[in-house]
Amino acid sequence: MRAAVPIPARAAVLALAGLSAAASVALLLGAPLAYVAAVAGVLLVLGFVLAGFDLWSSLRAWRAAPLRIERNLPGAFSLGVPTVLTLTLVNEGTQAWQVSVFDELDTHFAFEGLPQAHAVPALSRVALRYTATATQRGVAQFGATQLRWRTRLGCFELRQTLGEPRRLRVYPNFAALARYAWLSGDRRLAQIGIKTYAQRGLGTDFRQLADYKTGDSLRHIDWKATQRQRRPIVREFQDDRDQCVLFLLDCGRRMRADEGALAQKASSHFDEALNALMLLSYVALKEGDEVGAMTFGCPAEERRDFAPRKGTATLNALMNRLHDIQPGATHSDYLLAAQELLRVQKRRALVIVLTNFRDEDAAELRPAIKLLRRKHLVLVASLRERVLGHIAAQPLVHARDAVDVAAAHLFEQSRRDAFARVVGNDPLSVDVEPADLAVALVNRYHAVKRAGLL
Repeated sequence: MRAAVPIPARAAVLALAGLSAAASVALLLGAPLAYVAAVAGVLLVLGFVLAGFDLWSSLRAWRAAPLRIERNLPGAFSLGVPTVLTLTLVNEGTQAWQVSVFDELDTHFAFEGLPQAHAVPALSRVALRYTATATQRGVAQFGATQLRWRTRLGCFELRQTLGEPRRLRVYPNFAALARYAWLSGDRRLAQIGIKTYAQRGLGTDFRQLADYKTGDSLRHIDWKATQRQRRPIVREFQDDRDQCVLFLLDCGRRMRADEGALAQKASSHFDEALNALMLLSYVALKEGDEVGAMTFGCPAEERRDFAPRKGTATLNALMNRLHDIQPGATHSDYLLAAQELLRVQKRRALVIVLTNFRDEDAAELRPAIKLLRRKHLVLVASLRERVLGHIAAQPLVHARDAVDVAAAHLFEQSRRDAFARVVGNDPLSVDVEPADLAVALVNRYHAVKRAGLL
């Protein structure tokens, strides 16, 4: 707790202003100057004495039993998710206090409900609640709590700092992951566009023996088990497990695009890419596969690598590794990234390249994809700006609108042609708007597993 800084209260300032105004009026009405000066001086001295006594007695009472602050903060925040925070003022003394409270939030937080003014009775606890919303991933710095309390007679307000600074992490939004897990449990994934398929008899890994049901393939009947049980028994298979999914995440200038205002969201293209990475990682880990990640397009000292691994703790470890990374202003070298991935990843994997493709990138991206395909299965996932669709679909109200619509269609066609030249006849690669990326990747992953392409 830092030392209090006294500030004249509004009541004291108004009293001083009132005394000055009264003296001026008395002089204008013809009162003797000496008399007015003597009376005003006496009142001023009495006021200073009263204020001094008020400050001294209040500081004495405060030091005997100062207010304490208890701040209830979560372990971490999710990007764009409003979080209710609680500040509790604890008064263990016999003196009631009038206070105004302001919490020092990180600059990348929006908030509602601050500052707040409250009366804190003697021997009581007062809880204050406000809402904070993180607008950027990474490490958030929360400062101490600023408290302004009024002296007993109201002559001064003292500004004081309570509590200790805290550093907290802001993670990507887990809403998509939580919704997937919920809908998966209820078998309603089609509501978010994820295709589901019957699993009986599919894949190449043996799962279990089960009773024959209408529609099961006759070639999956286990004749020995059927003879022992004296009823038809079939072998059930599951998709191949112990495979590897490796993300190659572009952190260059292309990924700095942000259409949050247009989409009425706080998510940038890079944030949407991280959300998709997180959701597909969850799905792949649930399927028993390994998940890893590499970044490129950023300075060497800022690059993040995450070796492929499996297990329930992998998702948290991956997010701890990537949660604070931000796209930079450098150009992404696709070929160098491909060479680095081939150097560290010897085992065949599903390599998912998350980027924001432009037609001028075709000459650089094509050889990188060709190099990766020598050993790995490659899926290029490109983010397309929403604004193109908005411009292309706008009504033709003015003559200028026709030019804008035609330009949007021309740019979009040029982009599609360039993307097709880069990926060839690959049916896995996708070029979608950011909000559709997560669902598209999960569907492509399921298609890969179902077809046994790895």
